[in-house]
Amino acid sequence: MSLHVYSPLRLLAIGLLFHLIFIVSVFDCYFRSPVRHGMQQHVLPLAQAKRLVLIVADGLRADLLFQKNGFNLPQGPDIVAPHIRAIVENRGAFGVSHTRVPTESRPGHVAIIGGMYEDISAVTKGWKTNPIDFDSVFNQSRSTFSFGSPDILPMFDRGAVPGKVNTFMYHEDDEDFTKDATALDTWVMDQLSELFRNASFDDALNRQLRSDKVVFFMHLLGLDTTGHSYRPFSEEYMRNVQVVDSIVQRTEAAFAAFYGADADKTSYVFTADHGMSFIGNHGDGHPDCTRTPLVLWGAGIRGPLPDSVPESSHDAYSHSWELETLYRRDVEQADLAPLMATLLGINWPVNSAGVLPETDPDKPSFLLPLGGNETLARAALVNARVLLENYVVSHELKRRHTLFFKPFSALETGETRRDTMLQKTEHLISVGDYDAARRTARQLIELTVEGTRYLLTYERFLIRAIAIAAYTGWAAYAALYIWKPNLRSLVVDRVARTIFGLILVSHWAVFALQKSPWTYYVYVVFPCYFWHQFATLGGPSLADLRWDQLRVLPLALRIVSIVAVLLSMVAGYTHRTIWSIGFAVIGVIWPLVSWSTETCQKMGVYNLLWPLVCAVNGIFPLLDVNKTENLPAMWTGGLSHGSRIFTATATIKSSPSSLGLLIVASMVVTTASVRSLQAKLGLPLWSQVSGWLVLASSTLIPFLSPVFHNNPTIKTLMYFLGFGPAFVLLSISVEGLFYAAFAAMLLMWVEVESARRIVASVEEKVPSGTINGRTAISNHGVPLRYVFRWDDLRMSLFFLFFVQVGFFGTGNVASISSFYLAPVYRLIPVFNPFFMAALLIFKIVVPYVILSLTFAALNHRLGLPPFSLFTVALSVTSGMTLTFFFKVSDTGSWLEIGQSISFFCITSLLLLWSAGVCVAGEFLMADVFVTRSIPDSKKE
Repeated sequence: MSLHVYSPLRLLAIGLLFHLIFIVSVFDCYFRSPVRHGMQQHVLPLAQAKRLVLIVADGLRADLLFQKNGFNLPQGPDIVAPHIRAIVENRGAFGVSHTRVPTESRPGHVAIIGGMYEDISAVTKGWKTNPIDFDSVFNQSRSTFSFGSPDILPMFDRGAVPGKVNTFMYHEDDEDFTKDATALDTWVMDQLSELFRNASFDDALNRQLRSDKVVFFMHLLGLDTTGHSYRPFSEEYMRNVQVVDSIVQRTEAAFAAFYGADADKTSYVFTADHGMSFIGNHGDGHPDCTRTPLVLWGAGIRGPLPDSVPESSHDAYSHSWELETLYRRDVEQADLAPLMATLLGINWPVNSAGVLPETDPDKPSFLLPLGGNETLARAALVNARVLLENYVVSHELKRRHTLFFKPFSALETGETRRDTMLQKTEHLISVGDYDAARRTARQLIELTVEGTRYLLTYERFLIRAIAIAAYTGWAAYAALYIWKPNLRSLVVDRVARTIFGLILVSHWAVFALQKSPWTYYVYVVFPCYFWHQFATLGGPSLADLRWDQLRVLPLALRIVSIVAVLLSMVAGYTHRTIWSIGFAVIGVIWPLVSWSTETCQKMGVYNLLWPLVCAVNGIFPLLDVNKTENLPAMWTGGLSHGSRIFTATATIKSSPSSLGLLIVASMVVTTASVRSLQAKLGLPLWSQVSGWLVLASSTLIPFLSPVFHNNPTIKTLMYFLGFGPAFVLLSISVEGLFYAAFAAMLLMWVEVESARRIVASVEEKVPSGTINGRTAISNHGVPLRYVFRWDDLRMSLFFLFFVQVGFFGTGNVASISSFYLAPVYRLIPVFNPFFMAALLIFKIVVPYVILSLTFAALNHRLGLPPFSLFTVALSVTSGMTLTFFFKVSDTGSWLEIGQSISFFCITSLLLLWSAGVCVAGEFLMADVFVTRSIPDSKKE
């Protein structure tokens, strides 16, 4: 059998596929969607209102709506939304609606209108489509009239009965981040007014509007757009809140004018899909993103209640609102769908996971029902039936397709058996004991929620076990490249084939009987393949190893050190100071501990420059992540690039004047764009066009330059200078300085490691015919065989550290949503998620281009085959990735859930990205390496 396991490209390809597949495994393990088909519908027939108005202020924080003078502006009003506050104080109920991650517009609206927490893996399929089917309040209404954004409204029209959901949308080009976003909200109000005017001469429309079970949905996008552009505590955001408050008041007036005496049969629900962090972002599960306002008033809804004493409904979060005399009732976001269905007397969405607040008799209800406590008890019973329907369908499906199925005993046996609990609730209602009926229904609901979760996580142990076997197997398999055992036994090969073949086939057979997802079949392939290869190639060598001559203590110390480094990088995801400590270790402790006198002499000026440049890079992770646009900082970054152009004149054969002009142009364009946008004058067309021209031309220069470079350092310098203008255009503060410092450190790293290796080869008295202490077979000077040294492991860990720092270096934490959108508005003022994301990704990529070039140069300078050091790194990173796999959680605070998911995905993707870095570096440096390997006589 011929196995080319030692091919680095083969190893990289398998590693890429493995890590991509096991990113999917997290969603199979932690975030599987419940069954959405084959369910009965349930309804509470007694309607509390004829129509319902749902107003969603996209991106509105609860504290900035309710708090007095929450913006702390000199001329700001004491109460920013006087009409909504008057409703809270005089005729409505209020509280906080808690959202779930990811706090984006699509999942927020699905939770509000569908009552369903959408599977978080849906983000990988695009929020604008329906990756899973869901029912909604709109679909169950008689008619729905929705006004607002083309990003939200269409998804509730798909699958609905034709003509039931009527949508009125502005054009997506109107979502301009550089203009006054309040126009988007006033457009919605104008369309509602026009609808009522049209009904005056359209009899069919008039009858439709005046029928029962009608929903009006007003999606107000302005606050989200304003918050992204100016941040939530800005005067612009405050003005937008005032506009929203005015729209709520005008909406009530419009309904009163159109419906007359019948207007009092209208229910109003005011809330938000998500909040917004201090820096104007959302999506990461930050507490400011998950707390949204909730105000209800109108038909079927109670008025304000005094707060309970001594157990107040308020906490430190709402203390400054000065509403502590009124009762605050919080809900989960999905609880709003059953509440709206109850108000209208329509079928509850079949996939609703919400819990009606009225099921708890010990807390004040939102409803003031026509039927009194009996209606509340029957609503609780309907809620229990809806949730139980989800459980029953999932239970039966799991029972039919799972071998040795173990049911959720709490709902299947004993006094809490589901049928028994339903009958008990019905009996209590029939005898008039409504509070007891609500308590029983509440108990059944809680057990049903627990049982549904039990079914969703039923196979979690299996996936975790496969993940452990796969990641440890990958580490063993990658180690074969370093170890390179030469012994091979046909007997061991046959035994390993038989054992792992049986394991694979038996798992596939079980998956087939259980009708498991196709991904399960793929998951189990990897550990079987990895361990088969290790047993076949590594088993004989392990058996032949002279264990009595093994130096156990040094080996154990090295293993402990590797684990400590990896765990430190894991901790760096939540404690940014770890990265600064890492720079101190690399820049100071490492030279003091391991550099000999001969090494220091060989280093020359790098003895001083290396600690200095590491110290400078160590500053950036300590900076505050809440940055604002800082033109002096951006200018400093541009000047640092410009100064490098003049110092490079002596080494680059071509004149760098074109790059110098582009640096100046990028600073001029950026300054003009920032000042114009901050002055609310919009984005000048000339600066937008000039920005794109500078971005395109400066980026293409390194790739299209006809100048010949036969030195890796010079070519790396050309790419650094070429991307300088682009980085200035996309900076908000000190990113340009980070880019310059990071590139300088990487260039010095190549020189430092090369000098150390030369000294080490001399000290070890390496014989002639070897390359830097390695026996090698070469072709034009390029080594083909790799011989492992422990120092390579250290360099590989350095590389992994630099990969992480390239992502976190400028203060980005927790998730990609921490990246700022402000620079993007200077090039794309109109909302376009694809191109905006592309620009952000480009900004992330630029430092890695320099890392790819320097890492490829380091491999070549040390006489190593391509990808050698990275392959060494691959063998030790499984522990880091597996640690984050087990840290993923779908419980706890939404911030914890969001961080746990993003940490694992970031780690896995950065490892994949590292492979791309290596491939890109070898590709970009290929002409330099080939040229340098040709003898001078042939060049002549």
